[in-house]
Amino acid sequence: MARKRQIPLPDGTVGEGTELGYRTMGEHWNEYLIDDGTVVRLKPVVTSVVRVDGLFDDKGDPVYMVNSQNVMSVSAPEDLQGGNS
Repeated sequence: MARKRQIPLPDGTVGEGTELGYRTMGEHWNEYLIDDGTVVRLKPVVTSVVRVDGLFDDKGDPVYMVNSQNVMSVSAPEDLQGGNS
């Protein structure tokens, strides 16, 4: 059974949403080369998905609220790394 939740909307009002289950189809890293030679890798990991009941975008698609956490990996050049003391 779908779980209903109250959702704060961008206009300041509160709407109702339906919390949905989901399956991961793929999780890919975004990689950034920083000017100091460090490589930063980021990957958002979805923690919940809610479809806002009765709200649609300009194309007529339903609006979803997605909560996620960022996972980060840093690979810095040796000269920037601190010592283990």
